[in-house]
Amino acid sequence: MAKYLYKLGKWAANNNKKVIGSTLAILIVIAIFALNLGPNFSEEMTIPGTESEKALQLMKKEFPSNTGGQVQLVLKAPENKTLDSEEVNKVITDTLIAIKDKDKHVVSVVTPVELGNLSKDKKIGYAVVAYDVAADKVSEKSKDNIIENIKETRDAGIQTELAGDIVFSELEIGGITEAIGVVVAYVILAITFVSFLAAGMPILMAVIGLAIGLLLIVIGTNYLDITSVSITLAAMLGLAVGIDYALFIMTRFRQQRKEGYSVSESVAIATGTAGSAVVFAGITVIIALLGLSVAQIPFLTMMGLSAALCVLLAILIAVIVVPAFLGMMGQKVGPDRKNTFLSKIKSDKKQTTSDRWGNFVAKHPWKVAIVGIVVLAIIATPMLHMELGLPDNGSKNEQTTERKAYDLLTEAYGPGHHATLLVVAKTSSKTTNLQLALNDTIEELSGLSNVKSVSPAIPGHSGELYLISITPETGANDSATKDLVNDIRKRSDFLEKSDHITLIVTGSTAVNIDISQKLSDALPVFALLIIGFSFVLLVLVFRSILVPLKAVLGFILSLGATLGFTVFIVQDGNLIDLFGFPIADPVLSFLPVIVIGILFGLAMDYEVFLVSRMREVFTHTGNAREAVLAGMRDSGGVVTAAGLIMISVFTGFMLAPDPMIKSMGLALTFGVLFDAFVVRMAIVPAVMIIMGNSAWYLPKWLDKILPNLDIEGEAFMKEVEKSKKKYFDD
Repeated sequence: MAKYLYKLGKWAANNNKKVIGSTLAILIVIAIFALNLGPNFSEEMTIPGTESEKALQLMKKEFPSNTGGQVQLVLKAPENKTLDSEEVNKVITDTLIAIKDKDKHVVSVVTPVELGNLSKDKKIGYAVVAYDVAADKVSEKSKDNIIENIKETRDAGIQTELAGDIVFSELEIGGITEAIGVVVAYVILAITFVSFLAAGMPILMAVIGLAIGLLLIVIGTNYLDITSVSITLAAMLGLAVGIDYALFIMTRFRQQRKEGYSVSESVAIATGTAGSAVVFAGITVIIALLGLSVAQIPFLTMMGLSAALCVLLAILIAVIVVPAFLGMMGQKVGPDRKNTFLSKIKSDKKQTTSDRWGNFVAKHPWKVAIVGIVVLAIIATPMLHMELGLPDNGSKNEQTTERKAYDLLTEAYGPGHHATLLVVAKTSSKTTNLQLALNDTIEELSGLSNVKSVSPAIPGHSGELYLISITPETGANDSATKDLVNDIRKRSDFLEKSDHITLIVTGSTAVNIDISQKLSDALPVFALLIIGFSFVLLVLVFRSILVPLKAVLGFILSLGATLGFTVFIVQDGNLIDLFGFPIADPVLSFLPVIVIGILFGLAMDYEVFLVSRMREVFTHTGNAREAVLAGMRDSGGVVTAAGLIMISVFTGFMLAPDPMIKSMGLALTFGVLFDAFVVRMAIVPAVMIIMGNSAWYLPKWLDKILPNLDIEGEAFMKEVEKSKKKYFDD
């Protein structure tokens, strides 16, 4: 592979204008296509085959009027007034009529008084606006119609907030916090390269690849069910790896220029060596992301595919477009310049850091390894009581209208209002006295623990299905609500035998519980697949048994610490004000799977760039200690810079206002911190020193049958050195 990448790099450098022009042309064409189609994200998070999903499908057939999107106008009367007063009720009625008259997709509007849902003090209630299209198909024009007309109620002093299954506060991509992360990354690159010009190049390359990827995802939303959080994850990961991959290749290019190679030859060598590592590392990330499909959850699979697309484009940009830019601007982004402000910073603070740290680890390997392992193990402890869930409006920022509506509804009806369960009662021909059986069913359900109220059974058009609504005492993410869902399902077995009635639980709360359970069940399988895959892959790369084993155990340590720290903050509520979380909540149900996939790929990035240099030196010298010190000296700086860049980019997302983005940013920020700086830069070299030469042991029979991947590009470098020697001899 390295030999082909060497040729590709030289071709790109020599044809730089064609490559850059073609890339920009592709970007423009895709942008035009994407802008014409526009985004069409699907926010449906369901799992085919689960009980709650089956019940939803039955409801769509039996109760078609319930399938359209609905907006709840949550209203609170002005001080010293109630919602049922003539004056206030008239303003509400007029507003609803205006909403209906201006939108042909609105099929009905109902006031709180008509619905009879006023709170005990009659201060709070909600009106309903129903549409003839599904919630995710309600247009922006329809949403604007709502927002424009509720100004009337707000001007009348009636607090009006929006709830229901139609989203008004969209996820924001590319805000000020993400920009701060990019600025920090630029500063790190400027210090690393001792050049402001060179520092901008990896960011520019990452942005080009990310722009193409995000535009393709926007196009894909018109043909596939892709959630808006998918584009967030893709943006987060695509930007981070895009900068890192360009950094690795540029670093090797500058090293070759220092050794006296021409611009074209330096680009080719950098693409063949560092480019090989980039391709390998990127493919591991892609495979990990595609592995999200193991859970067999459609929205999670699309998240993995979306992020994998951006990583693939980051690889292509790194091995094709980066060499072209280096070929064009190689003289300007070459080796470090002397007597500059940045070179003084680097020489004073950075030049010998890797050497000093490497020597310290080599002198105290046992202490470093034990301290690192113990610290990560302690941080991982909270993971033992991790609870999974999906966010609701109560998790949103306090400034959003959905969060304000959530708080008003909680004030009026209690937390259980947000956890309403829909139970589909399916009768059969064996049911002898239908009405008596239904009365018994409602009585059974009312007697269950944690039930606040049970509605009468509403018949479907076939007469075989009935819809029962249950309001729990507790909220949607409370463990008691989950227990209630399980109790209803257990009770169904009893009722099926006694009255021949089957109960199927659904509703957003039951769906979220099923998704969390499915993800929890899939987590061990996914983790074992990733760990097994990484071990085999690293055996091929490093031609060793103990080095891959050490890498895998290090990954498990950093993963445990990441999830433990996330539970400590997000679920247990420690330091939530510091990190800006509105409330303590269960861990995002798909976060552990995402963290495993992404952190695995990034861990392999750092492992390859750090340990491949160690292997190269050990192959030439046979001295394991010297190999570790050389790896720390030559690759420690670039791994440190790469880790800091990842952290700065992910921190930008961690500072975002949306809790879902924030929790992903938090987990990935500290995941990189634990893996890059504690595991790869401390525990890995310490353990390598302790193992000595045995670290590189590989049975001879296994060595013969394993293919040689040549990540370091040793084969073609020998040819380059031979050609160079012949040139000077002649």
